[in-house]
Formats: sequence, C-alpha cells, structure tokens
Amino acid sequence: MQIEPFFIASKMIYFIADLHLNEAQPQITEHFLQFMQQKAPLAESVYILGDFFDFWIGDDEQSALIDQVKNALKTLTTSGVKCYFICGNRDFLLGKRFAQETGIEILPDYYLLDLYGHKTLICHGDTLCIDDVKYQQFRRKVHQKWLQWLFLRLPLSLRIRIAQKIRAKSKQDKRHKPADIMDVNPAFTAETVKRFGATYLIHGHTHRQAVHSEAEFTRIVLGDWKVDYASVLKFDEQGFEFV
Repeated sequence: MQIEPFFIASKMIYFIADLHLNEAQPQITEHFLQFMQQKAPLAESVYILGDFFDFWIGDDEQSALIDQVKNALKTLTTSGVKCYFICGNRDFLLGKRFAQETGIEILPDYYLLDLYGHKTLICHGDTLCIDDVKYQQFRRKVHQKWLQWLFLRLPLSLRIRIAQKIRAKSKQDKRHKPADIMDVNPAFTAETVKRFGATYLIHGHTHRQAVHSEAEFTRIVLGDWKVDYASVLKFDEQGFEFV
C-alpha cells in the first residue's frame, strides 16, 4: 500500500462524515448549509470522510439539493478554505467533474496528514470492517474501474433504479447482520495504523461517534448526521473536540 506524503496543517481543521444528504431529510441539508456558512469559513480546511450523499450515481446527476451543496462548497473553496473528500460506500462514484465544479480535492482511501505534530490517518472506515465478508466482496466488485466505466455510461434513469435496488437490499441485509461485524476489526485496524506510522486515526462509516484510546493510537469515530444532531470534529493546536 502506498503511503501518501504528509500534508502539514495549521489553524483549525474540521472533519465530518456520513451526512447521507437526500431530499427526504431537508433538515440535514440545512445543518450542512449552516455549518458551511458559520463554522467552515473560519477553518484552514474541511475534510469530508465519505457518505456525504445518501447515494451518488454519477456526476451528471442534477437536483436542487445537489445545486445547493455544490454552491456551498464552491463558495467555501473560492474563499480560500481547502476542502478534501474521501469516498464512502454510498458515494464512491463522485468524481472529477464534481471536484472541478466545487473546488474540492478527492483523496485516496487512506490519507496521512500531520495535525499539529500528530501523525493522523484518515479514511471513511468501511475498509476496516473486514469481518463483514459479503460487504467486502461487494466493495471489491464495485470498485473495479472497468465496471464503474460501464455503469456510468448507462442512462441516468436506469442507474437510479439500479442504485435504489442496491440500497434496498443493503438495508434488508443489515437487519440480519450481527452488529459486531459491521464495526472495525480491532487487529486489522491496529495493523493498518501501525503500517502508516500514525498515532491518531479518524474515520466514519460505523455511525458510532466515540473516542477510543487504543494501546498505541487514538481512534476517533465520527458520527452520522441526524435531523436533530450534526457530528462535527474540530482539531486545533489545543487538541480535538466534537462541536
């Protein structure tokens, strides 16, 4: 696995994940827009660690919600605040066109950065849940570039129907999965963090906001966004906190 070069941060950094933006929950979109207007402009950078949208079937998809989100991101990046994105299991097809239109930078699945002297590994988190064997098999399939290339050339309406069926099946499968296999595998996670030489790990995906003090590193889990709660991690020279 190739280790990405350090990005040395300064000032204040925000991390968010698992907003699952969709038309059926406009309150969450409002939370995001408020965050982008009130908190994000004060930061050095903002990192979005996947499942930003409830699902993403191609950069040619259009809606009022997507326009709102694009405008908010573009306003932020134009003002000089850097915005980075790591794909999740719902929006791994978000691509270059979206990045160009908003000014965000798309990062690889694992990315190492220096947060005020702390080597910090960031990722969405789904790659750490190796006990969910069926999901990992599905992930390997849908991340094949040739398959993505073919899918993105299907008519938009057909892609929407396919995505809806996949999402419905995923919800059904989750009801029958033990909760522990949908969390990170501790040994594999520790091995991954060690391989990158990190002392902090920040990820989302599991929707279980928490701070875990492991033997050799600290694991910070971002929560998902709800109608009445937005999980935002702030990291600065004094340390970190959920705000």
